[in-house]
Amino acid sequence: MNETNWENCSLGDAVNLKRGYDLPERERVEGKYPIISSSGVTGSHNVAMVKGPGVITGRYGTLGQVFYVPGDFWPLNTSLYVQDFKGNHPLFICYLLKTLNFGQRSGAAAVPGVNRNALHLLWIRKPDLSTQWKIAAILSAYDDLIANNLRRIKILEEMAQNLYHEWFVKFRFPGHQHSRFVDSSLGRIPAGWEVKRLGEILELNYGKALKQEDRRGGNVPVYGSSGVIGYHDEPLVNGPGIVIGRKGNVGSVFWSEESFYTIDTAYFVTSKMPLRFLFYDLQTKNFLNNDAAVPGLNRNQAYSLETVKPLEKIIIQFCQFADDFEKQAKIFRQKNTTLRRTRDLLLPKLIFGEVDISALDITVSEEVNA
Repeated sequence: MNETNWENCSLGDAVNLKRGYDLPERERVEGKYPIISSSGVTGSHNVAMVKGPGVITGRYGTLGQVFYVPGDFWPLNTSLYVQDFKGNHPLFICYLLKTLNFGQRSGAAAVPGVNRNALHLLWIRKPDLSTQWKIAAILSAYDDLIANNLRRIKILEEMAQNLYHEWFVKFRFPGHQHSRFVDSSLGRIPAGWEVKRLGEILELNYGKALKQEDRRGGNVPVYGSSGVIGYHDEPLVNGPGIVIGRKGNVGSVFWSEESFYTIDTAYFVTSKMPLRFLFYDLQTKNFLNNDAAVPGLNRNQAYSLETVKPLEKIIIQFCQFADDFEKQAKIFRQKNTTLRRTRDLLLPKLIFGEVDISALDITVSEEVNA
């Protein structure tokens, strides 16, 4: 590290953290500007309160996450935002804030939060602007690759969903031109296909309680009604499998390619039918809350829902395509796991100047100023 390129200063000398702004749900008008809370983008608005680029982190609620926003945005009052970078590179500041562990500075208040005045007093080290730009370029290259892979995964997921819709909603499956259609309780369906109640073709099994402090890490994803909420070292269900939200995010449907653990806010699905087909079929169902004090998915109501059961050969053919899409998506997920691991290892080393990058041939833009 070239010590002459680095200086000690307070965080407040480097940036100015400001509180976000209130925006009640009833006053929001969907538009092109993202609304960002302590947990990330929560919607859009037709007016931007802050001109980008900016950096967002949690003030209370979800603490510890940091987001870079390239354009204009509306930061909610659960967040702190940076618009004034005091001559520093915005992306470098974003990565710097990620290393400060704001989530561990919330104290023991009933509603955990961080004090921006206290954060401004934190002691940091920062390099000259040219070095900041190089650090930001290295780390953002990993983030760009991750984002590109996420876009590819989304495309593959949409391809499978569109194929399901084409074959099993519009009934434009291979050979449909020569099929005869008959009346059913769900309208006209191809001859040989059946209308079944969900309770006849699958079972919704209760997950098992597993408190956060009891999760022992590992590589087994733990699912709740909002998706993966942690990791454990022992599965409850052998994958692949389907998870359905029971309490909280009622009726949400998730696919796990590997063995997993389902907690008691969700169900996991068992069936003699191919789970891959059921994963897309269940996403089309209208699951309802019950009337209990703590709303949850009414299993009897779910079992009573009707669905169309296609011919087995059509289901098998669809699953072959969907499995192929999933295999390709899995490759991109594995690449992202490696990219995130490498980026996270590099992040503190670069931000704290433990790696000398002065000799790296990285072209610095003339517009490195904030």
